[in-house]
Amino acid sequence: MKVRLLGGPTGGQGSPRLYRTDRNTFAVQGWKTGRTDRIEIPHRLLTYTEPGTCLAGLEDTGHGTFLLSGTPMTDPEALAVMQIPGHETAVEVSITSEVTPDATSPRR
Repeated sequence: MKVRLLGGPTGGQGSPRLYRTDRNTFAVQGWKTGRTDRIEIPHRLLTYTEPGTCLAGLEDTGHGTFLLSGTPMTDPEALAVMQIPGHETAVEVSITSEVTPDATSPRR
């Protein structure tokens, strides 16, 4: 799997980070949570999503981070590019389309 870095706001090496894959998914690098299918990411990582896209399934922790569940990243080619530090891991998640309230039917 090939990954393309979209960005990362924190740390000396820019992690956590957000990547786009050649499978039309996001690869999201974040802090380990004790579950291989869930990571923690800072709110500001979402600024690196591409226009019109978003991450689904975010759970706000209430302290500036989200919990995000996805498929654990195991692809050796992608992991070699990502160079994830030991206290972090990565999950792959579907890319969803951003829908704003003004793009849907009027609210009552």
